[in-house]
Amino acid sequence: MNNAELTILAVDDDKEITRSIGIFLKSEGYRVLEASDGLEAVDIVMNEEVHLMLLDIMMPKFDGISALLKIRETKNIPVILISAKSEDADKILGLTAGADDYITKPFNPSEMVARVKSQLRRYTTLGGLEKPPESVITVGGLSVDTEAKTVTRDGIDIKLTPIEYKILELFMKNPNKVFSADDIYKRVWNEETAVNDNTIAVHIRHIREKTEINPGQPRYIKVMWGIGYKLEKPQ
Repeated sequence: MNNAELTILAVDDDKEITRSIGIFLKSEGYRVLEASDGLEAVDIVMNEEVHLMLLDIMMPKFDGISALLKIRETKNIPVILISAKSEDADKILGLTAGADDYITKPFNPSEMVARVKSQLRRYTTLGGLEKPPESVITVGGLSVDTEAKTVTRDGIDIKLTPIEYKILELFMKNPNKVFSADDIYKRVWNEETAVNDNTIAVHIRHIREKTEINPGQPRYIKVMWGIGYKLEKPQ
């Protein structure tokens, strides 16, 4: 895709910042939209085709972290946080919540453009704008490459143990299908002997800790009490 086909959303309550971002990115040929708070940003992302977002952390009404968490429920577009130097803890929180990168105010325009190009290059080749290889299975923000045996969440590499990978691959190949602990054990370990349910539960917990933004409220692998587990496709 050429730059003219890509839309970038700049979000900051300081209109001078969004205006300057727009000037530099438009000079590179990108289409640029602007928002002044998190609520407006979420609305635009849900109703427009946006390919990357530059998102300020500290904003009125709905801050950047809250907006990021809401957007990550359905979108895996690259997000670059805009932060003040004093917001180190928020930067870490934002990266944990699914941001891809950050720049610090006052930022160098050339560096900002370079970071935007880098994230868009990765997104357009790996994030779904180009047709993925047949070996890649994607559910929501999770992707599994069954040939390379790799896992990503929102474009970020996730490191799983071999057993964790096999369990996740089983779920990814069969979204919304419920598997009992015995089913999982037989398919993953290739053994008929039943396994203690706690063994499967521990592996499921570890997978959630690595693949979920909030493991306590999982989006993907759900417990079906008294029955087993399933990977639920986000709506």
